[in-house]
Amino acid sequence: MRLRALLETEALGLRLLGGEDELERTVRGVMTTDLRDPSRYLSGGELVLTGLAWRREPEDSERFVRILAAAGVAGLAAGEAEWGAAPEDLVLACARHRLPLFAVVESVSFASITEHVVRQVSGERAGDLAAVVDRHRRLMTAGPAGGGPDAVLDLLGSDLDLRAWVLSPTGRRIAGAAPAGAGPELSAEIRAALAGEQLAASRTGRPGPYRCTAGGGTYSLFPVRGGGREPRETALSDWVLAVEADAGDWPAERLDLLHGVTQLIAVERDRRDAARTVRRRLAQEVLELVQSGAAPAEIAARLRVAAPVLLPGLGTAPHWQVVVARVEGPDGGMSGGGGAGGTATGRARAGGVAAQSLLEEVLVDPAATGPEHSDRIAVAYTGDEAVALVPLPALPDDDAEDAPAPGLHADTLLAAVREPLSRGLADDGRLTLGVSAPVHSAEGLRGALEEARHARRVAAARAGAVCAAGHQELASHVLLLPFVPDDVRRAFTARLLDPLRDYDRRHRAELIPTLEAFLDCDGSWTRCATRLHLHVNTLRYRVGRIEQLTGRDLSRLEDKLDFFLALRMS
Repeated sequence: MRLRALLETEALGLRLLGGEDELERTVRGVMTTDLRDPSRYLSGGELVLTGLAWRREPEDSERFVRILAAAGVAGLAAGEAEWGAAPEDLVLACARHRLPLFAVVESVSFASITEHVVRQVSGERAGDLAAVVDRHRRLMTAGPAGGGPDAVLDLLGSDLDLRAWVLSPTGRRIAGAAPAGAGPELSAEIRAALAGEQLAASRTGRPGPYRCTAGGGTYSLFPVRGGGREPRETALSDWVLAVEADAGDWPAERLDLLHGVTQLIAVERDRRDAARTVRRRLAQEVLELVQSGAAPAEIAARLRVAAPVLLPGLGTAPHWQVVVARVEGPDGGMSGGGGAGGTATGRARAGGVAAQSLLEEVLVDPAATGPEHSDRIAVAYTGDEAVALVPLPALPDDDAEDAPAPGLHADTLLAAVREPLSRGLADDGRLTLGVSAPVHSAEGLRGALEEARHARRVAAARAGAVCAAGHQELASHVLLLPFVPDDVRRAFTARLLDPLRDYDRRHRAELIPTLEAFLDCDGSWTRCATRLHLHVNTLRYRVGRIEQLTGRDLSRLEDKLDFFLALRMS
């Protein structure tokens, strides 16, 4: 019960002396004392009744109230029978420690107040205790094998009159629906707000449940995490059980029951996560082939295996699109926990795993609720980034082999998830995504991967916790470079830059940095010399050595462009 309910009970005759803003505190018991230090008998949540016999001088009020506040009592009620009105020093001490203070009129005994509080609190506990054992049995038998999260949430609604939903980190509804006549369903805006509150609270490491308000209602959020992992390691991928109620005044038995429900839902979450194993492995194999420079025929063979798994009925020549994501910490490091003893490799892997989970969620259709929502997602990770291989069906009226397929667009990809993820990443990191153009064959995947990585770098240059960029935003030369065959790239850069690298290794001449600065300064001798802190004559000597070693003339536009492209491809 709440302090406000006691104040509103006329038979108790309580009068508020201070602490009106704290009347929503929950009363879990009552204690009568005139001890100067009753802390050993307090456990928190009590309404303390006192006749003020402990007060001998004004300073005693500060000491007594400080002890009560530290113990977490709900409020203090001072009787007027012995000492009359509460002394001013007691009122001021309660105000300083934000402890609600009541006056108990002479005509009301402490025994009457104690009896009323005990009857109310015991009645609430008895009502829950009578059903807890049976509810646990029914919830366990109606777990994932007996209907999944929806069956569990149906029991909460029918037996405890609690409306509840299971939400993803982006606010997508995984389970739970309003029964007929039980009220409207959660709007997308409220779901996003609840998910954002959960993410923000989880990143602090505080245990749930978390109380919040959204859309004029009050909700309690219970994190759903599996695998026994630390909250900071899973905060960006945890589900949340959102209950339309204030769990702040619930007895321990009901809280235990809801925590048991989250454990049942965690089993379903782990089961769905395990179902992604095959798709993750396929994506990992394709990614490794692409990055290792495998022959297009070998990559195409692996894609033929992946296509029926990712999109049944897709056909033999689908289009593919690549999405790259990275989760970065506020200092440029990866989020997602220390991992692997806090080594750089461990942090990179943790960042890659976090990005993988987030990217899988971002690519889900926001309207999908069943387990089939994950059947189209294949996300691998390498180092600190996640890479998604997205299959796209070819258009029925495609006349040309390279006709463009409709695909993901960076400007709409994050529309439904930006708000909750931004709140979860606030002051603790960033999520940046890059989206490639669709390609129709294995030969194009290498270029699509690099194109998506270039686009992600464009997104990373923008302000905001969650940013994405698409292939349309890349400059022309950046768009073309990823599609240059590897052997051509290596030969081109080696012919121009290897002589300079060899000379730098032997003489520490810094010709490569000088070349980069010279091109960045558009060939201006004065600006380049100033940037490098060199005399112009020294700069001219270095540029002359570059021209001598490569046989090029840096006064010619064509040679400048060749060097520029070689540096970009190296």
